[in-house]
Amino acid sequence: MLGYLVGRLLQALTVLLLLSAATYGLLGLMPGDPIDLMSGANPDITPADIARLKALHGLDQPIWSRYLAWVSAALQGDFGYSRLYAQPVLDIVADRLPVTLMLIGVSLVVALAIAFPAAMFAARNPGGLADRAINLVCFAGISVPPFWLALLLIILFAVILGWLPAGGMASTGGEASTLDRLRHLILPVATLTAATVAAYTRHLRAALIEVLSEDYVRTARAKGLSEHRVMTRHALRNALLPVVTLLGLDFGALVSGALITETMFAQLGMGKMIYDAIMGNDYNLALVGLLVAAGATLLGSLLADLAYARLDPRISYRADGGS
Repeated sequence: MLGYLVGRLLQALTVLLLLSAATYGLLGLMPGDPIDLMSGANPDITPADIARLKALHGLDQPIWSRYLAWVSAALQGDFGYSRLYAQPVLDIVADRLPVTLMLIGVSLVVALAIAFPAAMFAARNPGGLADRAINLVCFAGISVPPFWLALLLIILFAVILGWLPAGGMASTGGEASTLDRLRHLILPVATLTAATVAAYTRHLRAALIEVLSEDYVRTARAKGLSEHRVMTRHALRNALLPVVTLLGLDFGALVSGALITETMFAQLGMGKMIYDAIMGNDYNLALVGLLVAAGATLLGSLLADLAYARLDPRISYRADGGS
């Protein structure tokens, strides 16, 4: 297992290095650079000033030379400064990451808390009334665009009823309490949960229906075990593999944030940060934000593989990456 983990770590580092090169190249090919944007806002700046600033920041060098300089500095822990925020990039990421982890982490927990009992209830009688109703709700959750659902929730609960705030992270004026912050999370969490709970419910339901037809489940029922015990102790564990796969893939989304939801509800998370950095030609911030998201996706994939071995004793991993 140790050899397998070392091999996966080396693969992840290679992927991140290649991704950083590709991302840096794509960002460098975008029209304009930070100095051009800065000079456009200052009519008094001269061409000599522009040339001097580009030389100072290394923007007069070839893109491969700039990338190597960035990698050299990053290996020493220096990921540069953000042009938009005039702060070190790592400080901005450290400030935005907890917001996204709180927002999408809570929505993920709520989605799983709803998806598990709903999928088990539907799988007990496939094709029945409850199963069809749950499937209909899941189709609606998958089909509704997040921005449209966000607008409906804002109109209903913030404008018409006035129960919840329409956006923001805390009320203005005074120190925000924990309860106030939680009230600002309800609508964005509900928006994110609507889509994720539908996907998890459908995948888990399909896996449970397949598992419940296996011989060992019929044997457990023949022994007189209750339906609840058969479902939770025998069927559910073997049906979790597709859900674990989804969770591993969603781990990257957990870190990169939900751009639409964060924008609709004015949540200052990673998704909004990456979008603003790309639109503002903030190379350092955009690059580090995308690398953090990619690293989280790779970590989620590794955790999913380890969970497979935990859930199914027949699965084991070799040092060469096989199973």
